[in-house]
Amino acid sequence: FLASCATSAYADDPLKTVDELELGRYLGGWYEIARYQHGFEKNLVGAKAEYSLRDDGRIQVVNSGFKNTLDGKYTSVKAVAWRPDETVAGALKVKFFNLFTSDYLVFGLDQENYQWALVGDNNRKYLWFLSRTPEVSPELLEEMKMMATEQGYDLTKVFMVPQKER
Repeated sequence: FLASCATSAYADDPLKTVDELELGRYLGGWYEIARYQHGFEKNLVGAKAEYSLRDDGRIQVVNSGFKNTLDGKYTSVKAVAWRPDETVAGALKVKFFNLFTSDYLVFGLDQENYQWALVGDNNRKYLWFLSRTPEVSPELLEEMKMMATEQGYDLTKVFMVPQKER
């Protein structure tokens, strides 16, 4: 009940993104710990994102995972990301298949070590809990959940992503 009230109270407010995001430190591999389910990821487990710098200064994105089970068919998709406004550090755009663009808003981040991040969008339709490791401590998971709730996310929709080291 409280989560649904929070969602409606924040639905028209933009996410409060992080004030600092050093893209060079953000590059590399991130495991999906939890997410909202969507058609493009619905049957994907062991999901991971890999970010690398392209020659043109934009970021190469490779999202990957396994169909249905951790032993399922491996699949991946490429995208490109960039920061459209250098004055808004935590707000990026991602373009898939050269067709559609979506917001990639970093609203939670381990500023010291870049070991975990929270990513979403202003409409609260997308949410990802990311980590450099395939698992996080229960304490960190609770902290991430609290941060998402404070930003208006309904945690009853969160799917915990099965992971394996890779």
